[in-house]
Amino acid sequence: MSAPTSPADLYRHSLRLLLDKDIPAWVALWAEDGVIQFPFAPDGWPRRVEGKEAIAAYMRHYPDHIGLHDFPELRIHQTTDPQTIVVEMRGVGRLVESDAPFDMTYIAVVTVRDGHITSYRDYWNPLAVQEPGADFTGSSR
Repeated sequence: MSAPTSPADLYRHSLRLLLDKDIPAWVALWAEDGVIQFPFAPDGWPRRVEGKEAIAAYMRHYPDHIGLHDFPELRIHQTTDPQTIVVEMRGVGRLVESDAPFDMTYIAVVTVRDGHITSYRDYWNPLAVQEPGADFTGSSR
């Protein structure tokens, strides 16, 4: 497969990798100095993860806790910066530990430079992590 050519294509590819539980390939989409921010993160959850290595550590156990099945209602909006997109979507699946349904609404602002994600501001719903088994970050709440 050739490298995705636009931020929207790269983002769609990243979602396919998450559905395939291919976290190493997902991390490979990131710039070395990439940053994930979670402005709505509740107490005990990280608000900022800096650098590809830290992002890899943050995401390493994600598939052990959340089994994603689909990203319905995906809408990708262009911005005045051609390298930045705004994404609206839902992530649906099951919590691995309890087999409870998982249904999260996301809005993300994603910037891509030189074919790699450099910035990802994830405005996810913090109420969803109150479910047992949803904590994949290793935080001790």
